[in-house]
Amino acid sequence: MKIFKYIVTEKDPKRLGLFLSKKKLSKQVIVNAKHNGGMLLVNHRRRFTNFMLKNGDEVLFVMGKEKVNEFLKPSNKPIEIVLETDNYLVINKPANVLSIPSRYEDGDAVVNRVMGYFSKKKSSEQAFLKPHIVTRLDRDTSGLVLVGKNAVAHSKFSELKKDVFVKEYHAIVHSNFNPEEQAGLIDAPIGKIDDSVKRYVIPNGQKFLTQYEVLAQKEGASLVKLRLFTGRTHQIRVHMAHIGHPLFGDKLYGIDDNFARQALNCSHLSFPDPFTNEEKIVEVSDPQDMTDLWRNL
Repeated sequence: MKIFKYIVTEKDPKRLGLFLSKKKLSKQVIVNAKHNGGMLLVNHRRRFTNFMLKNGDEVLFVMGKEKVNEFLKPSNKPIEIVLETDNYLVINKPANVLSIPSRYEDGDAVVNRVMGYFSKKKSSEQAFLKPHIVTRLDRDTSGLVLVGKNAVAHSKFSELKKDVFVKEYHAIVHSNFNPEEQAGLIDAPIGKIDDSVKRYVIPNGQKFLTQYEVLAQKEGASLVKLRLFTGRTHQIRVHMAHIGHPLFGDKLYGIDDNFARQALNCSHLSFPDPFTNEEKIVEVSDPQDMTDLWRNL
């Protein structure tokens, strides 16, 4: 059984419901807990959310068992865990794997693999673990994905401002940059003009910001580091194509160059741990297919 413990201080709100909301527990998380075997305890006695607290009280939020979609099946395919705490994981997602299952592919997304990992745990807490994707990547983008282990973790991460999550990518793109273009900020609005999945830079699109820095160049190709200040579908792919440097393997926004997927890897992820306030920094190397591509260019 998952238990979260808090001590009431002078600066804390004194109504129990508001106190828990300030601890980044959403109303939905509290309601779900109450209906699924969870409890709210103050000094080891059950209380309702309108109970008035006093300084020094011990508050225990006992999370019930989360309902899991009965149609979601665990996958026993391998999963690379880069960082694990009691409440979340950071996964190094391979290319060609969805972050969350789709209507048509529901058997081998990151969620399914994490479910498989949880099912192998030999502890009583296993029944209270349920994956919640916090940061996701496109199927063909590899790299770091943050996954909450329970609804409390998901609630706490959801309450954080989006700009506290720093995601940096490595990409291999076509053609070379001029000396005066080795770094820059792409500020170009993106939107859709039809019902296809493709996005375009258009005057009335949403505001998108992408920062880039050239790390290395070979004839006809560049290795680029990118940081998103907004995180929306296909942002890097659209912006790099817009400035004349489409990603290798990106047939939708570039050319067919025989690389199997867009050469894009989320290599850096940093964020504040909402349980400890510690800044977490996680980094991974680029996968073998990208290092082979760069070496063979």
